[in-house]
Amino acid sequence: MKKLGSLFLFLFVIIESQAQTAADRKAILAILDRQTADWNAGNTTAFMNGYWQSDSLTFIGKVGVTYGYEATLSNYKRRYPDRASMGTLKFTILKLEFQAPTVAYVIGKFHLTRPKVGDAEGYFTLLWRKMNGKWVIISDHSS
Repeated sequence: MKKLGSLFLFLFVIIESQAQTAADRKAILAILDRQTADWNAGNTTAFMNGYWQSDSLTFIGKVGVTYGYEATLSNYKRRYPDRASMGTLKFTILKLEFQAPTVAYVIGKFHLTRPKVGDAEGYFTLLWRKMNGKWVIISDHSS
């Protein structure tokens, strides 16, 4: 009888963890969808809502490492000052994995369609952490 109880407990834990992962996967993908919509509306401030609002946020790009939410937002605004430079964003998610219940890792590709200034594209790696029940990007490496 104890073995049967242990088996049910084990199955419950497995099913619960998979359900949590599915809900978390859906939440992360929804944030990325919202970021795409915000970018395509020309709103870099709203786009940044997917990022951790902390001085410890890291963004790694072609020019090196940027530390902090405000500095990252500032770089976005300077690099993409108008709708023509922002273009239309499309994300392609190549991999989304969970390293722990509160840590996720996303690899993807971005493409900016920009008829006036030329298209741009590259790849990104995002490290996510679930804090206070909300998923946020704590590190972004885009190139």
